[in-house]
Amino acid sequence: MERRFRSIDFKGQMILLGTGTSVGVPAIGCDCEVCTSSNPRNNRTRSGAILGLQAGNLLFDTSPDLRHQLLREGIGMVHSVVFTHEHADHLHGLDDLRLFPFVLGHPVPLYCAELVETRIRTVFDYAFDRREPTHAASAPQLQIHRITTEPFKVLSTVLQPIPLVHGPNCSVLGFRIGHIAYCTDTNFISESSLELMHGLDCLVLDALRYTPHPTHFCVEEALEVVARIKPKMTYLTHLSHDLDYDSANARLPKNVQLAYDGQRIPLT
Repeated sequence: MERRFRSIDFKGQMILLGTGTSVGVPAIGCDCEVCTSSNPRNNRTRSGAILGLQAGNLLFDTSPDLRHQLLREGIGMVHSVVFTHEHADHLHGLDDLRLFPFVLGHPVPLYCAELVETRIRTVFDYAFDRREPTHAASAPQLQIHRITTEPFKVLSTVLQPIPLVHGPNCSVLGFRIGHIAYCTDTNFISESSLELMHGLDCLVLDALRYTPHPTHFCVEEALEVVARIKPKMTYLTHLSHDLDYDSANARLPKNVQLAYDGQRIPLT
């Protein structure tokens, strides 16, 4: 059957596809109040976001929940992908990109740091097999573009990478697009990176739980970053089941709120 292209138009918006930690919320087998909550904003798939740019849809990370997230939001097209880092909860949905080259007419462009490229070529080695494919879309068609900490252009839009630290053994890239920054998976931001984040209208920032964690900001640490750079609005993401949407928001400043799956944020 011929595939017919269908997708919503969300130009000028960022959609938070997933706002949960690596195991998602509800967590498997957990009967805590958040995991059993009837509030849909306590249901959190693995973290990721997508930007509706004038030149196309730019995806941040390929979470293991990517197929569900795109279907849930009515998004039928991804034009390019930018990766924050190589961890499984941000990478292992990459195979769900297989359908997009049918519409693009070329491989899906991926923008990532060297370590992420190495992990992609290892975990998804079949996407780079030189043997003749058995059929169309038998494997993802990918075109990797190496990025560093220098600004680069994707879909006619300039992105400023923001170097972040994610525990003792992992470097992550946040990204600034105009007056919005997306900074997931971090527990330390250097002075030079904080400088790149001044003057923001909106910051999406990691805040796993209330208590400290070796690789993620807790809520108090995230609020310290907010106090330093003073964005107009901050949404906390990569959330665990320690944070109930309503009760946590009641404790936060008015310009800081928990993010939720499907949330739409204007890019301007």
